[in-house]
Parts: sequence; structure tokens; C-alpha cells
Amino acid sequence: MKIKSIFLTIFWSLNLLSFSVFAQVNNNFEISKAIDIYNSLFKELNINYVDQIKPAELNESAINAMLNELDPYTVFVPESQIEDMRLMTTGEYGGIGSLIQQMGDYVIISEPYEGFPAQKAGLVPGDIILEINGLDAVKKNSAEISELLKGIPGSVVRLKIQRELIESPFLVELTREKIKLDNIPYYTIMEPGIGYILLTGFTQKAASEFKDVLMKMKETQPLNGLIIDLRGNGGGLLNEAVDIANLFVNKNELIVSTKGKSPDRTTVHRTRFVPTDLNIPLVVLVNESSASASEIVAGALQDLDRAVIIGQKTFGKGLVQNVVPLTYNTQLKITVAKYYIPSGRCIQAIDYSHKTENGGKIPDSLVSTFKTRNGRTVFDNGGITPDIAIEPYEFSPVSANLYSGNYFFRYANHFAARNKSIAPVADFDINDTIYNDFMSFIARQGFSYTTESEKMIDNLRHIAEDESYLSEVKAQLDALESQLDLIKQSDIQKHRKEIGRLLKTEIASRYYYQKGKIIVALKDDPELKKATEIILDQKSYQALLSN
Repeated sequence: MKIKSIFLTIFWSLNLLSFSVFAQVNNNFEISKAIDIYNSLFKELNINYVDQIKPAELNESAINAMLNELDPYTVFVPESQIEDMRLMTTGEYGGIGSLIQQMGDYVIISEPYEGFPAQKAGLVPGDIILEINGLDAVKKNSAEISELLKGIPGSVVRLKIQRELIESPFLVELTREKIKLDNIPYYTIMEPGIGYILLTGFTQKAASEFKDVLMKMKETQPLNGLIIDLRGNGGGLLNEAVDIANLFVNKNELIVSTKGKSPDRTTVHRTRFVPTDLNIPLVVLVNESSASASEIVAGALQDLDRAVIIGQKTFGKGLVQNVVPLTYNTQLKITVAKYYIPSGRCIQAIDYSHKTENGGKIPDSLVSTFKTRNGRTVFDNGGITPDIAIEPYEFSPVSANLYSGNYFFRYANHFAARNKSIAPVADFDINDTIYNDFMSFIARQGFSYTTESEKMIDNLRHIAEDESYLSEVKAQLDALESQLDLIKQSDIQKHRKEIGRLLKTEIASRYYYQKGKIIVALKDDPELKKATEIILDQKSYQALLSN
């Protein structure tokens, strides 16, 4: 009987091996066949196509079309974009240190970084870039201008600038520097002794920077709790996420594991160091833009019952990418594995291998349940579901249209050009004089907008006309439009508080840069308020983390 069992085991092993070898050989043949067809097609195009072809552009289009069949994170990186890849991992690049944006035919300076060449040279938001090193910049897009502004640290770039209230364009000479984007642009200790850290990236040294900030706050005064803000954080390096979680959980804890097609792509990431603080109450703020490494930190701390998660369900990116060098100094950023947090769940929201079915989203019937360390139930339905869900704030139509039309941005430039200073950021507010001036400004700019209600009435008018009912309903539709127009006229006063807050944020950034914008944005923040309440109410905090 034992001999028969051994024989069957050997038989099935040999069959599986044969199948594996056959599948590999067959797959290799298909690859060789596809490459041969592609080469012969390219050759015939080059020889016979009626017009001159551009081989490099055609080849890149073919590569991108092939990768579009996979997930959006597997991408070809041409030589021209290598610097952008380095920025994603290191947070560093050579340049002038400023955000730019497209506005019509021009690219403008939208936000100089404090302490970097653009700000030190006196560039301000709203400055129009007319020339770069003598090259015409008009009608170029922001990506093209960005490439021209970047360069080797220490090199010089000359810009011709047009600025409001200055009649003639003028030249500005800047020396490029190594620009390092902050992983932590802002932190503070709020009353009563609650630390707040805004983490916007997971580039190299993010964990050590986070630890330094935490230690600095603890040296200032005893902390009653800590709020980690990961809202809008799209992720970064996996090891930095593991090391940040490590600050609050024991050494040798499982934080995340990755599982790929081959054994070498399957790894386990555990904490490596003695923790900094195992007892401080933690709240992590997340939203729908918190992704990847942010979800590792939030998900691991949730699975280990180490933090309360507050906000909106996260993005759901549970895919791991590696950068593989290719020939001619090009690269392939390729998805090699999926990651799984301590409870065993994968937080990937979309299955790209089945994206034609329900958009690749997991049907509710297939959602699995998992348990946290304390036995709480969590789900693998894509992303991290907060312990306390707060609906995202929805702006009124008038505010949304003012924002999308750049009216706040343009008025802040107008205001800053006429006012040398404002009150300290904590004291600055939008008074009646400023608000009335803003209303006059947008009126001069011809501000108008169309609501969804007006669009529906217009659509109904067209349908009624097509169906020959317009004459019967025209009076009612005209009356409804007039009523909506009257309501719209009062919107700017009705939503003054909301509009004033957006205006205040934009103006503050002209004088106090990114930190000023953050400080204003955090005032009256409902998620931050809820996080503070939970930390101070330890009974509720502990109840949320228990089974």
C-alpha cells in the first residue's frame, strides 16, 4: 500500500512537472512568435509605408498600448522621464523649487517653495513665464516648461517674467538647487497636549524624519495623544511605511507581506527596531486619496488595534511595483506582487485581470471578513474602511465654480500685489472690506456659472421642443429659470463662510507659503476635531479598539 502511495506521488509530481515545463515552453514560443511578428511588421512599415514614419514614437505608442491591457501602475519610462522617477523615490530634483500651472496660453508660477531659488529670487504666484533661457515659453504646456526649469544643481536658468502692476516684462536669473520635497510639511502640538503630524510622502528617510519630529514634540511637553494625517498621501516606499508603523508597535511584528507570481516576489516585512512609544493614543486620518504606503500604515495599525482610523475609505492600491532597467537608459515600472496587511486581507480595490467585469471591483457577495488582533471584524472590500466614517465635505456650486475658474488664486495675487503684509496667519481673517473687494473683483472678471438645475431645465427645454410641447411649458420653464437666477444671485452671500475660508487659505499662502495654507485649512477641520475628541475620551477610544 505504501509503495502504491509513493508511486502515485511520483506519478503526479512528474505530470505536474511535465505540465509546468510544457506551459513554460509554450509560453516562450508565444513570446518568440509575438516578437517575430512585431519585428517583421515594423520592418514592413519602415520600407513600404507611404509617408516617412517616426520609429521612436511608433515604438513608444506600441509599448504603451500593450501595457494599457494591464494595470495603470505598470508603465514604460523613457529616458526623458528618468528624473521624474527619481523624484518619486527620493523626493529630490534639481530645479527652482516652485509649483507651476497652465492658464490659457501661459504657464505661471503658482506656489514658490519657501527657502528655495524661486522664492529667494522674488518670484510670486501669478508670475507669467514668457521665456526660459531665451526660448519662447508661450503656448507650451506645463510638462514642457517643467522639463526646461529642471536641471543640474548649480546651473543657471534665466526667465523672462510678466507680473501684474509691472508694465514691462523683466528678467530673473536663478541658480538651480537640489530641491527636497518635505515628507512632513507641518507638525504642531495642539491643546491639550495632542501632537499632530501631517505626512504627505513616503520618500527616502520619511521614517527617520517622522521619528525626529515625534521625539522633538515629546521633548517639548508630554503628549496625551498623536494624530497622524495621511489624507491625500498617495504613498511611496514600502520600507518607510513599515518603519513608521514600527515606531508604535513591538519589534518583529508583521506589518505587510507581498505575494507575487514567483517565490522571490513573496516577502514578509516585519518591524526591525525597538518601538518609540507603545502606549500613546493614536488616531490616523485618511481619505479617498490615501493610497499604497499610506494604506499599509493605516491598515497595519488598524489590524493590530494600535490606532483609531477616522475619515473616508481609502483608495485601495494593494499592488507593489519594482523599477526594472531596460536598454538605452529606459526603465519599466512593473507590478510584481500584491501586499497583504497583518489580518491577511489585501486592500487592492480593483482586479485588473477582470476589469471588464463590474469594472474589476469585488462584488459584495465575494467580500471576505478578517479579524484584527482583538477580534474586530474587518473586510477586504478594497481600501481601508475607517473605524469612524466622516462624509467628505461637499462645496456649494458657487464655491466649486469660483475654485475651478481660478478666481480665488487670481484674487489672492491681486490682493498680495496691493498689500505688503497681513496679520499673523492665526489671526488673519476675511473681513467685510476684503470680501466686498473680492465680490467686486469677480464681477469685473465677468464671473458666472451654470448649475446642474439650469442644465436640466435647458435639457428639458430641448426635449420639449423635439416633442412639440415647448409652447405649452415654455412659461413654466422661463419662470423656473428666473427663480433659479434670483437664488444664484444670493449664493455668494449665502455661502460667505465657505467662500471666505477658501479665500483666506489662498491669501495666507501668499505671505506664509505652504505652512500658512495648512494652518488655515486645519482650522474648523471636522476630522481633526473628531480625532481630538476621541483621544480625549479614552473610554470611547478603548471601546473602538476592543472586540
